[in-house]
Amino acid sequence: MIRVLLIHDTMLIRSALAALLGGEQDLDVLATAWPHSRGPAADWQAQVCVVDGDGEWSGLPGTAAERMVILTEAGRPGLLRRASQADVRGFVSKDSAPERMIAAIRRVATGERYIDEALAWDFLRAADMPLTSRELAVLAAAAEGAPVAEIAADLHLAGGTVRNYLAAVIRKTGARNRVDAIRIADSAGWL
Repeated sequence: MIRVLLIHDTMLIRSALAALLGGEQDLDVLATAWPHSRGPAADWQAQVCVVDGDGEWSGLPGTAAERMVILTEAGRPGLLRRASQADVRGFVSKDSAPERMIAAIRRVATGERYIDEALAWDFLRAADMPLTSRELAVLAAAAEGAPVAEIAADLHLAGGTVRNYLAAVIRKTGARNRVDAIRIADSAGWL
């Protein structure tokens, strides 16, 4: 029996996925929302954790990344890159047939990787992210609304250096301005 922790904030989707997975004879499922995933659900000792890629999947207590299956939308190569760098083992498109998610759970439970074919192009694009980790950190702070002086203080940089990083981000993303760069980076899943 494979113990599966399913984390999704949308109750209707979470309930439907739990019913689907619960219908499999070799899967034992506990479904919860993100706010509850750090409480008793973390102590459930799941073998595989299925998470909505839009949630805060990194750092779930008691859940190693190599036992995770992330449900995500196509067109988010940055999210795939971050998850892959964290050693997440399973990736399933939200537009895929349910059988793919079940197959991913079974493969990840045995220690293998599973990448949904619908996400293959995004994995190829994930390698093409043009921003450095420092540029991403500056852009993420700007996306939170922090002014240049605050970003500089938080990241131990000079104000001019922060402005240079933001200019580089705008150039590399082909954005018109900082707000457009944030939109581009967010839609690609880089933030």
